[in-house]
Amino acid sequence: MGPERGRKAFAALLLAQVGAHGAKQFAERLSVLKLTPPHAGILRRLVQSPGISQRELATTLGMHASRLVAVLDEMESLGLLIREANAEDRRTYSLQVTAKGRETMEQIAAISQQHNDALCAALNEEERAVLVGLLQRIADQQGLLRGVHPGFSTLGKK
Repeated sequence: MGPERGRKAFAALLLAQVGAHGAKQFAERLSVLKLTPPHAGILRRLVQSPGISQRELATTLGMHASRLVAVLDEMESLGLLIREANAEDRRTYSLQVTAKGRETMEQIAAISQQHNDALCAALNEEERAVLVGLLQRIADQQGLLRGVHPGFSTLGKK
C-alpha cells in the first residue's frame, strides 16, 4: 500500500498532474511536424475564423498582441498562413490559412485524436463522455473560454 493510503485524493491535484502530463505529450507529438501547441491552437482558430484580424485573434485568445505577432511571423515563415491587407482598414491585416496550413491542420487533427485516445485509454466511450461533461462544467464555472487554452494569456511572459 502506497503513501496515499488513507489520504483524500484532490481533484485539483489530479487535474494538474494529468494536464501537465498531457500537455507535455501533446507537445512531443506535435514536434514531428516541427510545431508547438500554440502553433496548433492558433492554426485551428484561423481555420475556424478565416480572415480574422490579428487584433481580433489576440483578443479571442486572451493573448498579448506583441507575442502573437512573433508566433504569426513563425507560422508565416513555415508557409501556414498569409497576412492580407484589409481593404477597409489599411492598418489591419486579415489572416488567411494557406493550402499548406490546411494540410497541416489535418495532420494536427490526426495527432490530436491519437493523443486523446492515448491519454484516455483507461476509459470506455461512456466514461469519456461523462468526463468531458464534468470537466466542461468545471471550466465553465471557472470562467474559462471554451476551446481556448489558458496558456495563451501567459505566452511569452516571464
